[in-house]
Amino acid sequence: MPLFLTFEGGEGSGKTTQIQRLAEALQKRGLPCVLTREPGGTEIGAEIRKILLDSKNSRLGPLAELMLYAADRAQHLGETIRPALRAGKTVLCDRFADATVAYQGFGRGLDLQLISDLNELATGGLKPDRTFLLDLPVEIGLARAKARLARQKSSEGRFEAEAHAFHEKVRQGYLRLSQEEPGRFRVVDATLDVEAIHRRILQEVEPLLEAKP
Repeated sequence: MPLFLTFEGGEGSGKTTQIQRLAEALQKRGLPCVLTREPGGTEIGAEIRKILLDSKNSRLGPLAELMLYAADRAQHLGETIRPALRAGKTVLCDRFADATVAYQGFGRGLDLQLISDLNELATGGLKPDRTFLLDLPVEIGLARAKARLARQKSSEGRFEAEAHAFHEKVRQGYLRLSQEEPGRFRVVDATLDVEAIHRRILQEVEPLLEAKP
């Protein structure tokens, strides 16, 4: 059976680096895998991503934001994630449904039941086999993220522009989710060096690979 692994965390937590490192490790073992992300895991999703993350769209309201994430997720499931899993490939996804709960639920304060219903509708009930939460203090993550945006001259800074308090709510929301589903979540100290984090993630993935028929 293929695996569905997701990576979560606040801004600057190093998800992209770790998901790429894990993909390389799996591919060296001859295991086919698909790297994807939310928002933007499809061509249509890439257009939605531009709206959601572009710093010029500061007037985008919380409910409209939520609906755009749900639309991106529905397209992503139908076009990318489910076909890859059906083909026997392991899917590594940079953010998934938990991000919407953390950001739009705990961060924005939108109704958690509404978010749960939308996630259920968009995913058809699909949940990751394992979710890696890369956790670190907000000030460290934001500093990393803003430095990266500056280096890349990227316009994707809408969330980085939010107040420290918003990001702290997101972090605490993620930690609460990890406490509610300890069987699925693995919290990783993202202040560690890149190699140490990679080793920790590999240690968690190994048993899942061995359990595959």
